[in-house]
Amino acid sequence: MKFKYKHFLKTQGSIAAIFMGIFYGLCMLGIFLPGYSAIPGNIDQLPVAIVNDDVGEYGDKIASQLKENLPFKEIETDVTNKQALKDLNKNDLALVVHIPKTFSADMQNGETSSSIDFTVNEAGPTVVSSTMTSVVTEINNQLSAQFSQQTAQGVLMNFNLPEEKAAEMAKQIETAYSGNIVTINEVPDGMHHNMLPMFLTMAGYVGAMIGAMQLVTSFRQSRGKASKTRLFMYVQMTALLVAVVSSFVALGITYLVNEPSGDLFLSTLGQQILNYMVCFNFTAILVFLVGDGGMVLNIPILLTQTIANGATVSRDMMYAPYEWMSHISPMYYSVQAYFANLYSTTSPSPFIWSMVAVGLGAMFINMLIVAFVHKKVPLDNQVVQPETEAAKTA
Repeated sequence: MKFKYKHFLKTQGSIAAIFMGIFYGLCMLGIFLPGYSAIPGNIDQLPVAIVNDDVGEYGDKIASQLKENLPFKEIETDVTNKQALKDLNKNDLALVVHIPKTFSADMQNGETSSSIDFTVNEAGPTVVSSTMTSVVTEINNQLSAQFSQQTAQGVLMNFNLPEEKAAEMAKQIETAYSGNIVTINEVPDGMHHNMLPMFLTMAGYVGAMIGAMQLVTSFRQSRGKASKTRLFMYVQMTALLVAVVSSFVALGITYLVNEPSGDLFLSTLGQQILNYMVCFNFTAILVFLVGDGGMVLNIPILLTQTIANGATVSRDMMYAPYEWMSHISPMYYSVQAYFANLYSTTSPSPFIWSMVAVGLGAMFINMLIVAFVHKKVPLDNQVVQPETEAAKTA
């Protein structure tokens, strides 16, 4: 019988290709579109702090005005500037507004410009830093117009003034207020710098996911040639070998393109190796459990983590399923550790230890699957007999 196109369509490869085309599109759009709809809808979930150290009357008025008009639900006011900046450095806050002690006095004096500090942390989700900068610019424009109007009213009360005095008053109006936008942990210009933590993490995760499928397949094919325990150790040893080699390659490209500090090489290399091993055991769970079908199930988990990793959207803005995933996701802790290590002054240790905990937990689950789900296979008892003296002589 002639092999026709309808026969080709019934082959395993054709059916798999059709299924994956539909499945991947369904997963990607079904996960990405709802996830990114949190921008800008959930901007109001970001926590900010207003620190009023002003001893005059202007500070209280501005603090009340900002608290009423800022588009955020969680606004802390009972915190010191030092503590607020510390929380900002750890990305526990998205913006710190600081009204200095001499603000009212400076405004009333009119001899020098007074300013309010708006501090933003660049070493965090890109949406947060860009949104905060836009919000601060709008606030500064409003405050500048407000204080200029108040100063102008004072000038108009001194109607008949000499030319020099009028010029001085005009300058006073122009410089009545100037907002001071402060950025901490500045990230170098270029999207490749902002996205580097996510790209390094993704490179390790996707490589580990594919590696898990291949190495678990080798584990299954080698059953009967060695014990389950020995084969599991071989899988982990091979994964570690791949982790080291692939991490050197990843770091090589990173240093060619982004040119980070040489002092960060060993710490970044160590984290990338850890990232691979944690992601390997995390993605291997489903492959050990259901075989090659686990690769299909790993795809929606991967796509969910691209939003839940915190590189673009902060945890405060995420919808519940993505926020839940961020707590057990190796990608979230890896991205945050890279931000801390590459661009911030805060320690990456809490995120590193969280990655270790996820990795150990995943490895323990894999050990349980191998021990109780995979049935014992009789070992091949064939051994190579030692050569006889006659054979040696021959």
